[in-house]
Amino acid sequence: MVEMKVNASELKGEERKLIEKLADFLKEKTGGDVTTDSKMVTVKGEGAALAKKYVRITVKKFLHKHELTENFKVIADEENTLKIKERKLYEED
Repeated sequence: MVEMKVNASELKGEERKLIEKLADFLKEKTGGDVTTDSKMVTVKGEGAALAKKYVRITVKKFLHKHELTENFKVIADEENTLKIKERKLYEED
């Protein structure tokens, strides 16, 4: 059994709703067992649908679907953990 975690602690706005929507989106796309613990989403299952690269792309699609790609990006955090990180926005003079 493979386990991937997504740290969504930096998601801002309607935070709780977004984390629940992310969990539902991951469950739909990967077909695995998805649980949420505060700001951490855990996906457990078997097969290629839980490869780190696939889960990363799926989280990117979620951010794009909810128009959050300008503010957030997905990075590798620890082994089998991805993190949704807020982008640093630079203001032009």
